[in-house]
Amino acid sequence: MQFIDIGANLTHQSFQNDFDQVVANAKQANVSHIILTGTDLPSNEATHLIARQSPEFFSSTVGFHPHIAESVTDDQFQSAKTLIDADHVVAIGETGLDYNRSYSPKADQLQIFENHLELATEFKKPLFLHQRDAHNDFLYLLKNFRSEIVGGVVHCFTDTEEALQDYLALDMHIGITGWICDERRGAGLQQAVAKIPLDRLLIETDSPYLLPRSIKPKPKSRRNEPAHLAEVAKKIALHSPHELEEIAQATTANAKRLFGLPNFK
Repeated sequence: MQFIDIGANLTHQSFQNDFDQVVANAKQANVSHIILTGTDLPSNEATHLIARQSPEFFSSTVGFHPHIAESVTDDQFQSAKTLIDADHVVAIGETGLDYNRSYSPKADQLQIFENHLELATEFKKPLFLHQRDAHNDFLYLLKNFRSEIVGGVVHCFTDTEEALQDYLALDMHIGITGWICDERRGAGLQQAVAKIPLDRLLIETDSPYLLPRSIKPKPKSRRNEPAHLAEVAKKIALHSPHELEEIAQATTANAKRLFGLPNFK
C-alpha cells in the first residue's frame, strides 16, 4: 500500500536537525508523496525550494494562514504570488478563517481569504482550506467563488456532520488527520468519517502537529511526522465501511486527481 500526505509542515523548526531522516522514515512507511504546506512568506519560499529540488516526492502550496492575516502586507502577497506558476505548486493555501483563537481580526481574515479565492480563480489551482469556528462566513465566501475555482480540500476537518454535508455539496474534498485517533476529542469525527464518500476522502498528518494518540507503542517524541500517516488511514478504516487497502488506494488516487500529481509509483 502507498499513501500520500496532502499536508505536512516540514519547514517547521522541529525538523531542522533531522529532515533527511524524517523523509527516509516516510518512505519506509510507504508514503509515496508529500505536499508541503505554505503558511507564511518564509514557509512559502522554503517549501518551494524543497519541492523544486525533489518534485518526484514533494509538492508545495502557497498561502497565508488566517492566524497571520493581520500582518500580511501587499508586498508579501505579491512575492508569494510569483511562486504559484511553478509546476510543483499544486494548491493555493493554507487559507481560510479561524475564529477559534482569533489571532487576527475577522475583517483581516475575511479580506485575505477573499484574496486567496481570487488567486485560485486566476491560476486555476485547487485550494488548501482551513476553517475553525467560522463555518458560516467561510461557507458564504466559498459558495460565492465555487463556480470559478477548480476545487479544493477542507484540510484537517473537525467540524459537524452538517458542515461536512455543506462542503460535500460544494464538491469539496475532506482532509482527515490524527484528530480521528484522539479518544478524548475525536468521537464526533469518528462518527462523521463514514459519511465521506470514498472519492472525496484525503489523508494528512499536518506534521508536526496532531500526533495520532492511538500509535502503539507510544512514540518518545510528541512531534508528528509523515511516517505516521498510515495510523490515520487505519483509524478511518475502523470507523467506516472501507478496508485499509481500499482507503489507501482511494486517497492516493484522489490526491493525484485533485492536485494534478505525477503518476509516480
